[in-house]
Amino acid sequence: QVQLVESGGGLVQAGGSLRLSCAASRGSLNAYDMAWFRQAAGKEREFVAGINWSARNTYYADSVKGRFTMSRDDAENMIYLHMNSLKSDDTAIYYCAADRFGSGSTSDAHYEFWGQGTQVTVSS
Repeated sequence: QVQLVESGGGLVQAGGSLRLSCAASRGSLNAYDMAWFRQAAGKEREFVAGINWSARNTYYADSVKGRFTMSRDDAENMIYLHMNSLKSDDTAIYYCAADRFGSGSTSDAHYEFWGQGTQVTVSS
């Protein structure tokens, strides 16, 4: 099992950038597919970005494609989400999640381990 801890959220103006980090406080991430999800107030949690265990494949929600980049550093046991050209619609709590079965899914039902989330607020 892994325990995930997100960081890097905050308040940023529209058009700005943030980098979110996800660290494993227990366990190793190198065998897991990883993903970022987000949940805005009053809305359901939605998939943002995913990366497979080998880092050969990354995939993104249409709403963030071209603006967000997900990466992993298995030597440091870290996952990152680089967010550029932020919009007010990106305001949400962002969660890091791990899938030990490598489903490559965009559904949160396939991810067994979750962090506590980090708030991102984009002001217009």
